[in-house]
Amino acid sequence: MAYAQLHDSGQGYQCQQDCRPRPVDAAAIAHTVGRTILRHAARVIPSTTAPTPPQLAAAHAHRVLARITVGATPGDIALTWRATPVTGPGRFEAERGQRIAAARDLAHTEPLRARQLLHDSLTGVDPATASADPLHAEAANLLAELQLRLGHPADAIAWATYAHHSTIHLHGPGHPRSVHALHLQAVVHRHAGHHQRAYHLYRQLGEHFAATAGPHAHRTLATHATTALVLHALGHCQAARALLADTIATHRREHPGHPATARMTQHLTHIWQDCAAKGHKHQDA
Repeated sequence: MAYAQLHDSGQGYQCQQDCRPRPVDAAAIAHTVGRTILRHAARVIPSTTAPTPPQLAAAHAHRVLARITVGATPGDIALTWRATPVTGPGRFEAERGQRIAAARDLAHTEPLRARQLLHDSLTGVDPATASADPLHAEAANLLAELQLRLGHPADAIAWATYAHHSTIHLHGPGHPRSVHALHLQAVVHRHAGHHQRAYHLYRQLGEHFAATAGPHAHRTLATHATTALVLHALGHCQAARALLADTIATHRREHPGHPATARMTQHLTHIWQDCAAKGHKHQDA
């Protein structure tokens, strides 16, 4: 059977040469197949705390089914079972990789579905104790990014921390993946309100950029500017103003016309206004 796009934007399957008056709905086929797998071969589905919906169960059909024959309706299905289900350690690696790839593709269009796929790929993994693993690290990084985008930064912290530690172990602290994971860890801590931890992570990130890209590079100065905002959130507004003012002066000199300079200036103005509203008396006022 061949894949077909239905007129109502649904997905379906059609036998060759358009022999059916209308393609059979793909979602209905998956539901029927998934229910059968849950009833007769649930052992092939990774265990989770939540019930597995039939559509997810149908994704494991290739492990237990050799053929699916569909009649005139989605319910008219004949299943040919494999003599021996597909097993072995390589199977689990391949399936995890497929889930992670699917989650990456769905992250922007179906974030909840992507999050479920990532949770499935991390089933049984404790981010506090798990050893470094490239697939686990990739899934953890994607899951932390997704939780942050969905507005749950506190739920992202453990996975972002594991992704950072794991990538350092696998690739070293200077690898782009490790630096990305460090930045993500700083961001989730900041958005979760853990400003002290975020401050130390941003300082570490700024030191890395200063050593690799140079002290006047845009990414270095942008990190310094964010560090100043974290200092302000910690209540150190005088230090925040001094750092941000120095950063703005350097950024304006080294990157004339860059729009980030205007954004930094707006943040500095906000800090000044916040200090004035709270009646702060600083030596540099």
